[in-house]
Amino acid sequence: MGKYIGSSCRLCRREGEKLFLKGSRCSTHRCAVDRRAYAPGQHGSSQRVKLSNYGIQLREKQKVKRIYGLYEKQFRNYFAKAVRHKGVTGTILLQFLERRLDNVIFQLGFCTSRKQARQLVGHGYVYVNDQRVNIPSFLVKENDEIVLKFKKKGVETIKENIKVTKERNAPSWMEVDYAHFKGKINRLPQREDINFPVNEQLIVELYSR
Repeated sequence: MGKYIGSSCRLCRREGEKLFLKGSRCSTHRCAVDRRAYAPGQHGSSQRVKLSNYGIQLREKQKVKRIYGLYEKQFRNYFAKAVRHKGVTGTILLQFLERRLDNVIFQLGFCTSRKQARQLVGHGYVYVNDQRVNIPSFLVKENDEIVLKFKKKGVETIKENIKVTKERNAPSWMEVDYAHFKGKINRLPQREDINFPVNEQLIVELYSR
């Protein structure tokens, strides 16, 4: 599988809004979306194309996919799983994405971005119910307990991250203990817990074509 090594700011500019792929750095005056509010590329500033229905659906899917840092095949697999579950497909899809371990670590405030959280999980510093988990796509369940364990150098990094994210409260479906670098899943996330604007029905319509 390929790996995107380009600028994260280009992805935000392509979607025309801040996706906060760099965490708190996206809130500074140096944010590329604020300075160049048009699509990247040679003709980005001159293009004013009216999107078709398909284009609108595609942009919505791309936005959500990039927020969670997924590839197309991964995202399509989540949608296929959501279709097989009882309930509203779009809501189930978002629930799967929110339950990813890298997203949970980010939402708890231990990392400033999902990309950083994915790296933390991949390096084996995250334990779920006393079992080491190094798979970022691991789906947490209700009552799961998450603990970070690392050496002294890692502790200082996490403490700095907590200072940066202290104004961003953890979602109501989880609780966090910053003193002991712990978190707990009280319940599964609901639609109202999604804290960024997304119209998941457009994604369902796109994949239902």
